Parts: sequence; structure tokens; C-alpha cells
Amino acid sequence: MALLLPGGAAWAGVEQSKVVSANPVDHTPHVLDGIVNALAVVGRTVVVGGKFSTVQNAGGRAKLARHNLFAFDLRTGRIDPGFRPQMDGPVLSLAPGPGNTVFAGGSFSRGLVRLSLADGSPDRAFTAATYGGQVTSLVRHGPHLFVGGDFNRIGGTTRIALARLDAVTGAVDPGFHVTPGDGRGGETTVTAMAATANRLVLDGSFTTLDGLARPQLGVIDLTTGRVADWHTAAYAPECRKAFPSYVRGLDLSPDGRYFVVVTTGGPAPGTGKLCDTAARFETYARGTNIRPTWVNHTGGDSLYAVAATGAAVYVGGHQRWLDNPLGADTAGKGAVSRPGIGAIHPVTGKALAWNPTRERGIGVKAFLAVKNGLLVGSDTTRLGREYHARVGMFPMR
Repeated sequence: MALLLPGGAAWAGVEQSKVVSANPVDHTPHVLDGIVNALAVVGRTVVVGGKFSTVQNAGGRAKLARHNLFAFDLRTGRIDPGFRPQMDGPVLSLAPGPGNTVFAGGSFSRGLVRLSLADGSPDRAFTAATYGGQVTSLVRHGPHLFVGGDFNRIGGTTRIALARLDAVTGAVDPGFHVTPGDGRGGETTVTAMAATANRLVLDGSFTTLDGLARPQLGVIDLTTGRVADWHTAAYAPECRKAFPSYVRGLDLSPDGRYFVVVTTGGPAPGTGKLCDTAARFETYARGTNIRPTWVNHTGGDSLYAVAATGAAVYVGGHQRWLDNPLGADTAGKGAVSRPGIGAIHPVTGKALAWNPTRERGIGVKAFLAVKNGLLVGSDTTRLGREYHARVGMFPMR
């Protein structure tokens, strides 16, 4: 069960006692173009962010204009007619806000806003805006909001790629100032984050945190506000040159004891490199040579999103296989077919039998576990062998 932080925000994801059904529900709405990058739930409202312009209710004919952000009812799937924010650029990240609000980050004007779910209007009391880059990850943590991306300033305060804000006012917290540095092949970027009550895990295009070697992955101790005694060199090696930074999504287990990182990078059979893999790490391990507890290889296809629910670790991208350490864009010995979406046993690291399939496309960009299922956001229209355009949900069995 998730613990609660001050202010009532849960720090750990939803725990599920079993694997979700492979048959998606029929009532989720459709996104008719573009891609879905982010999902958040506030009460019974699902907020969907990405790069798109048109949505449609399941079973409906009317095409509704929605620019990069819309909302629907979790139980009925009906699109909220009143929530119509005008986002002039892609939405890349979402997080529940205080009251009936949602935080949205991306590459639109201001880069970061808090919106009323009643009508989509921006909350003027939240004064934060980012400069010099986009927002790629948001984590609500009690009275605070962690913001990650490739920006260099929030409001009038210099912050490189990472900041902690007051979730109500948007003021930058002067007591938290961990700085990622030395981005691999370009801008320093925080790609993904997740938090427990006293740890923040982050990955991205960086090799240091506050000058300490942390190649592409690090852990921050939130009791001290400093980089934790947690170091791995697992992501120090290079994959293909086209992917100088190859970490993508990460998620913590509901109890916060471990997390799983997914990557791109290209096939690298027999090298020991974590290119195109999902890998589990223990959150509270200590030391300078921490190794993954297990690694699951796709054999040459990217993974972008991951959700750990206790019963399973769901992974999504444009992969063809799991359990494929010997594959090089081929099915090596022992590989199992898991097109576009799959599930891994959280203890053994082996693929579970769950295999709904998904039209591969670019890949799954967003998972969100909820009490009654698993929400999925992507760029394709076939999920579980049915038509579910870019948004779908697998219910509990």
C-alpha cells in the first residue's frame, strides 16, 4: 500500500495484486492523430498530453478539436467537454496538482503550467515558467513539485535541468540545488524521474550530479537534499553513436524498494551493455559498483515506458521480443514474441505470459497504473488486437 506524504500525495505507484487482463476496455476515447506522451489521474479524471489535434469518444462520430491536451472520465471514458486548454506546443509530462488541478510540462509557451480541470484555464497563482529548454518530467512530492528537463532557468532562478518548486506558488525551493552536468553528446537533460518518501531517482543525459560521477542514472537522498551514496557504472558504456544518451523511462515499485530503467541504443549482444533493455535496481543499495538485479533484453528494439505494479513490470516501446540477450535485430535463442508491449516478472526478470500485442509504431510513451487497470499512451491505433487509437486501458481481470 502506498504511504502518504504531507499534503496527502502518494509517493509510490498503485500496487496491483495480479496482472491486468490482455483484453482492453471498450470505452476509452481515441486520439486521431499524433502521439500521446503523458498521462495523469486526478480523482476520476484522466488527463492526456502529447502532440495531437483531434480526439473522439469511443463509439462516437464527432471529431473534437483538442490541442495537445484533453481529459476524460476514468469510469465512462467520456471526453470532458469543459476542459479545453490551448497548448501551443507538445505536452511531454503531467502530474496531479493541488485541488482540482493538473501540472503540465513540455515545449509550449512557459514550459510549465498548472491548469484548472474545470475549464483548462491556467492558474495565475502558480508563477513558475521555464527558459532555455523544455520540461520532460514532473513528480508531485507532497508540498513540492520536482521538475526535470533541459532548461537552464525557472522564473528568475538559475536551475540546470532539475528543480524543486513549491507546488502551490511555483517558487523555486532554495534549499534544494542538485545540479546535473556534462550531458552526453549535447544538452544536459533529466529524462525521467520517480520518488519515494525519501529518495528521488532520475535518469537522463548527464554524467555527473553535483560533480559526482553518476552516468545517466542517479539517486538523491531527500532527507538531506544531497546525492545519495548510490552509484552504478552500468550506463557508462556507449551504445550506438546515434544514441549518446540512451536511458528513457523509469518507475519505482509501489513499496519503493526497487526501480526499473528502460533504454534505447541498438543491439549489443554479448557485450554486457544495457542497450535496448529493461533493468531492475535496488533503491536503497549503497556503494560505488551497484549492478542491476536483473536485465531483460529486447535484442535490438527501443523501450520507452515502464510501470512497476508489484505483480508485474510492464514495458513498452517498439520491441518485437523480450528474453532476447542473444538477438541482434533477430530472435535469439530463448526469445519470446512481445510486439510493442509486454510484462516482466519483478523477481525473476523473465517475460510473463501476458501478451496482448500492440501495433509497434514509435512505441508506448506513457503507462499509468490505476486501481482498476493500466492506462497506455502511444502513437498507434491497434492495442490488444482491437482499435484503440493512441489511448487504451487494460482492466484488472
